[in-house]
Amino acid sequence: MTRRPAACRRALIAGAAALTNALGAAAAAQTAPAQPGAARAAPPTTQMAPLLERRERGSLVYDNIPPADPALAARITRYLQSRQASLLDWLSDGSLLIATRFGETEQVHRVAAPLHAREQLTFYPEPVNFARAADGGGFVFLKDKGGDENSQLYYRAADGAVRQLTHGDFLHGNPVWAHDGKRVAFYGDDRDGVGYDVYVVDVTSGAAPQLVVGAKQDAWYPLDWSADDGKLLVWRYVSLSESYLYSADVASGALTPLETSARKIGIRAAKFAPGGRGVYVLSDEDGEYVALKLVDPVTHQVRRITPALDFDVEEFDASADGRYLAYVVNQDGRSRLVVEDTQTHTESTPPGIPEGVITRVAFDRAGHRLGLSVESATSPRDVYSWDLEHERLERWTRSEAGPLDRGALVVPELARYPTWDRVNGQPRTLSAYVYRPRNAVHCPVVIDIHGGPESQFRPGWEPFIQFLVNDLGYAVVAPNVRGSSGYGKSFLALDNGELREDAVRDIGSLLVWISVQPAFDRDRVSVMGTSYGGYMTLASLLAYSQRLRGGIDVVGISNLAYRRGLRRAEYGDERDPHVREFLERISPLTNASRIKRPLLIVEGLNDPRVPASESEQLVWRVRAAGGEVWYLVAKDEGHGFRKKANRDAYLETAAAFLQRLDH
Repeated sequence: MTRRPAACRRALIAGAAALTNALGAAAAAQTAPAQPGAARAAPPTTQMAPLLERRERGSLVYDNIPPADPALAARITRYLQSRQASLLDWLSDGSLLIATRFGETEQVHRVAAPLHAREQLTFYPEPVNFARAADGGGFVFLKDKGGDENSQLYYRAADGAVRQLTHGDFLHGNPVWAHDGKRVAFYGDDRDGVGYDVYVVDVTSGAAPQLVVGAKQDAWYPLDWSADDGKLLVWRYVSLSESYLYSADVASGALTPLETSARKIGIRAAKFAPGGRGVYVLSDEDGEYVALKLVDPVTHQVRRITPALDFDVEEFDASADGRYLAYVVNQDGRSRLVVEDTQTHTESTPPGIPEGVITRVAFDRAGHRLGLSVESATSPRDVYSWDLEHERLERWTRSEAGPLDRGALVVPELARYPTWDRVNGQPRTLSAYVYRPRNAVHCPVVIDIHGGPESQFRPGWEPFIQFLVNDLGYAVVAPNVRGSSGYGKSFLALDNGELREDAVRDIGSLLVWISVQPAFDRDRVSVMGTSYGGYMTLASLLAYSQRLRGGIDVVGISNLAYRRGLRRAEYGDERDPHVREFLERISPLTNASRIKRPLLIVEGLNDPRVPASESEQLVWRVRAAGGEVWYLVAKDEGHGFRKKANRDAYLETAAAFLQRLDH
């Protein structure tokens, strides 16, 4: 595609009220997905070229994908040279463990002091991006093989010796250190390969992990140890809207519920308050949004910590002495950090933190500094600390954006658009982040749909989006359709079960909104997404093929009837014949022959969430019906591409595919 001249004005985002007339009374009919077999106008199709040969390059398989364009590869490579740094934990000597990448994969590094060198501590071909430190300098970390997500738990001692603590083709995670610095609690599915049980292992003894909590096929997670290490705070997870907290006796495994009413509450995080004075809990118990509360495990009395907000509180930590609390508020996708002094009952937001997305907060062992990771649309993720005594922000890492002028990068605008249904007599409005070329009019559009579905688009560091906008002249619109988190528990449930297609209708409403934006070319709109966003991409191509040029499906769900038990609260119980029939009827795999727009499918061969066989079937069915599919497979990846070379190859292919759509 020849880059189009940028020669026109910047268009303002129209307000929801102005668009209500544009949608009119027929909005619901305009945006409703077409039902299988329904009469509809035949969409214009692009003549399919003969299939190209299947070729392999390293671990990648290119099926019907043309050879790379060196000029395009050179252009996009400039945007793929950045790296980031993520806070993992504080070490007992006051240094930090971070995850960052120098080669192909992220590994654990130590940073001794602000802006000191990054000292690499793990060296594996597979990514290591989760670690937790113990007193004495050792830490545990997780590592899988080829993206299969069967993560094993390892212990790296202070002298550098590494020992594997778990074994087998089983999943493990969420390691939590006891105060004695010897034992680690974690979850694993070793017992039956289905339920998540809680185990404890002594890293100094060499003994096998011991089962503490396990029941049927439930999902149990360890969250924290009591001050005397005699009890574990454990979390039984059913869905984002339903979970339960218990105290588990480490010696006997006996469970004591912290909540006795059996109400369905969405719990996001919890930990023991310092000194055994209660349990801090993040939950939506009192309203639409997640708030931080202090629960007395004996009397079950609850004291709200955070004020009433129309946003979720999503991260928190407490200093070891209980003097300070820190929590992060999610305000329409952007983060705001609040630090509370529990003695003076004053709150403050530390100045100088870049506006963007905060992904972790953690106090050091002395309670004097608060560490955090933060990124923005124009800055890669970096690690900072807030010195509480001196009220000083310190930067620990300075990550590279590559050979890019950060001043030329685009900051997305938060837009709101009306959808097809109404709330209190008014059109329901949804949010979307919009990245616009600085000087463009009538530009092509890419709709980027987040995964989850109980997730949210956040305006963080996205080099590929910046490439599309700044180099190829696309506008990128990233919506938060119904079912996204961050907008209240009622909104979260709006796509559950047989309401699934309502979220697809939200893309129809977005297409109407795009069509009335003077800066956008309504005839050149494409869609892309990963995981559940891949499902939404496929469903959108089925429902709105007349309005879309094509789509990019990355490890996307094509068969909704094939879901793990943990997702039944979201998608419906496929064991019910009626529900199964519904899920199969709306699944893209069932309707693949109706996909007539060009499609790029990207899959990891070791994907444990969406079997690669689903993508293979989808490719075959679309092609058998005359559709065009580019198919990219990585033999050493799972649910997403984590190795740099693989990810770069995928993004180069995606850029070439979008150029193909614009010809």
